[in-house]
Amino acid sequence: MPKIRVLIVDDSVVIRRLLTDELSKDPDIEIVGSAATGKIALAKVVQTPPDVVTMDIEMPEMDGLTAVTEIRKTHPKLPIIMFSTLSQRAAKETLEALARGANDYVTKPANVGSAALAMQRVREDLIPKIKRLARPEVPGQKVKTSSIPQSTASTGLRPRIAKDSTRVDIVAIGISTGGPNALAEVMPSLPKDLPVPIVIVQHMPPVFTKCLAERLSSKSQIPINEGQPGDVLVPGQAWIAPGDFHMVLERQGTKIVLAMNQDPPENSCRPAVDVMFRSVAKVYGHAVLAIVLTGMGQDGMRGAEVIHEAGGYVMAQDEATSVVWGMPGAVVQAGLAQSVVPLSHVATEIIRKVRAGQAQPVTA
Repeated sequence: MPKIRVLIVDDSVVIRRLLTDELSKDPDIEIVGSAATGKIALAKVVQTPPDVVTMDIEMPEMDGLTAVTEIRKTHPKLPIIMFSTLSQRAAKETLEALARGANDYVTKPANVGSAALAMQRVREDLIPKIKRLARPEVPGQKVKTSSIPQSTASTGLRPRIAKDSTRVDIVAIGISTGGPNALAEVMPSLPKDLPVPIVIVQHMPPVFTKCLAERLSSKSQIPINEGQPGDVLVPGQAWIAPGDFHMVLERQGTKIVLAMNQDPPENSCRPAVDVMFRSVAKVYGHAVLAIVLTGMGQDGMRGAEVIHEAGGYVMAQDEATSVVWGMPGAVVQAGLAQSVVPLSHVATEIIRKVRAGQAQPVTA
């Protein structure tokens, strides 16, 4: 199999050298060039076409945001991974880069004690994303919506009580790679009078989750906030789990509140979708609409199983509209999805299921 050709774009000589040295150690990767500015990068994309581009944001002459915009005019499918610092400004610029067409991002490690440890973290974060975006996994057969079981009869899971299966009191969303753009399509389409709360786990580091919530809220009819301990869940609002914290739900008297913890990562993630899904099932039982959208890995599958067995409804994004079909694909292939829908239909399905579910009686 041919090596994955990578172009490194960063104005720092040190960063370019370190990335070149570390990535070159992987037998599947070949560095085909580097560039100190976005303008040079545009030329090299044509001269020595890469399979993946790593892109800094702040550069002279042409910054990363402009470079992404220009590359997308001629190379709409070339994977671009932003390489940004962990700061509020960088978080906002990274989200803008994703909106302009970048595929994913990796944060530059800081305050880790040594260059060796810093590059270890880069390898652990960056190399899997390079490989996944350059060589998408191809399932043995594309899954069509019509092939997904509409009941638990063929899944091998414990049968559910049909009358309970449509009640919806909360929407829980798990998402990762490709998530900011997917949420930017779904959340603004939800009405301000949505009669249930929404909780979201998007795999992101600290600072980024707050910026994402602010960005989404500014474009949506419902308020969207980064979750904080003690926040009371109310209808018509959404909360995104803060970076580096698991977000769980707890019942306090008649109220449902958010709680955060820093228990060990699950699926190499904190926040993890599985953690939140389990707590949602514990608090709401069968009255859950769980949705797993685009993302790398399998986070959400085990939590979806708990929701499924509690009688909740599980929806997954289809392969065709997912940036990476790892997370939703795992749910589908495990037989846990009651429906598989394209991204453009997710908001409509949320509204339909919630409104139909609200008409159902609450049962013990």
